[in-house]
Amino acid sequence: MAGASTPEPAVAVGDDPRRYAMLLSEVYDATMAGGRSPAKPRPVIAESWNRLLDSGIDPEHHDPPDIDRSGLDLLRQSSGLLTVLEDITRGLESVIADGSNILVVADARGRVLWRSGTPRVLGNADRLGFVEGADWGESAVGTNAIGTALVSRRAVQIFSAEHFLRSHHAWTCAGAPIQDPRTGHVIGAVDVSGPASTVHPTTIALVDLVARLAESQLREAHTRTLDRLRAVAAPMLARLGSPALAVDPEGWVAAVDSMPPHNRIMLPQKAGPGRTWIPALGACELEPLSGGWLVRPVRSEDGTAASDLTVDLRHQPALELSGPSGSWRQDISPRHAEILLVLATHRGGRTAPELAADLYGDRSRVVTVRAEMSRLRKQLVGIIEAQPYRFAEGIGVRVRRPADPAALLPSSTAPAIHAARGQVAT
Repeated sequence: MAGASTPEPAVAVGDDPRRYAMLLSEVYDATMAGGRSPAKPRPVIAESWNRLLDSGIDPEHHDPPDIDRSGLDLLRQSSGLLTVLEDITRGLESVIADGSNILVVADARGRVLWRSGTPRVLGNADRLGFVEGADWGESAVGTNAIGTALVSRRAVQIFSAEHFLRSHHAWTCAGAPIQDPRTGHVIGAVDVSGPASTVHPTTIALVDLVARLAESQLREAHTRTLDRLRAVAAPMLARLGSPALAVDPEGWVAAVDSMPPHNRIMLPQKAGPGRTWIPALGACELEPLSGGWLVRPVRSEDGTAASDLTVDLRHQPALELSGPSGSWRQDISPRHAEILLVLATHRGGRTAPELAADLYGDRSRVVTVRAEMSRLRKQLVGIIEAQPYRFAEGIGVRVRRPADPAALLPSSTAPAIHAARGQVAT
């Protein structure tokens, strides 16, 4: 587990960084030439170098990292790191305050999502391709604190010639992975980089501490999510009077009734409404909840009942879902109301470019659409599928419109809503 052991600094307290950098340079030259080295690199460095030498990457001549900014907004939204970005920045502001270091947050693949620092240090980073949208995974740019932390799943500090690419030897960096407490998967890394002369033994400990604090914030946010799900599910479980539980999209249990307690159940990879098999429970019915699933173990002879979704646009936009176990209702944003109305009108589904035209009159705004659909699908688990975006099988959909067509989402300027105002109210 990331952060389970004390992170090892590249340069120990009391060591002379310049003398150590000279030794590392000799170790690097000998290792890359296949000769006899005056010392052994640290184990985490040796393991990384071996991986990269086996892959055939040339440490002397390597292309700049791949940079793709086209989907950067969507990557940021889907990374799971947006909610802790402010905490990370606040926790490390003292390290970048003197203008020597750059703070970087990357996703699980090593793609740089955010960076901050003074214009001078950002300009130095630009020359290495250390920019937002760049792939800084180990296989892309060699041994570095982001990529190597993601591979090793531990906090690492890389100093001078410990970098696999010679072009990076003027730098030092300290990075730590961040895990999603719901799944245990590494979702990104935080990194502090700067000139090699700025190396300090305490930097790696601080970076690792900030990463662990970010995980703590994610854990608290997950607890709040389960609390909201529990509030929706509790009345339904009370009415049922039969075994059932409410879980979030990853299977974490928010509430349970008439069943042995569970912390988590393993849901199918592509869970959807209706009958499914869950290893710990057997045959079950899944019903969508706001932010999760209602799970009911069933006998094999029990029938399968459908769920009905009502999109109510008569006043404050809201949706209500009714299933065999009861119903729940919640308000929705005007933008989500627009999307749901479009999908209800086009039951065969809409692609991202089609939705962009429906909502903005511009088919090129697919990044904005995908980010919005990502948020909506997280809120309405199992109700909306992708490729194309559409309502899931087994969901009956009804739209309640105002009697006056002009009152249909009156603040909306979306082309699809203008067209819908000319249709008959239901």
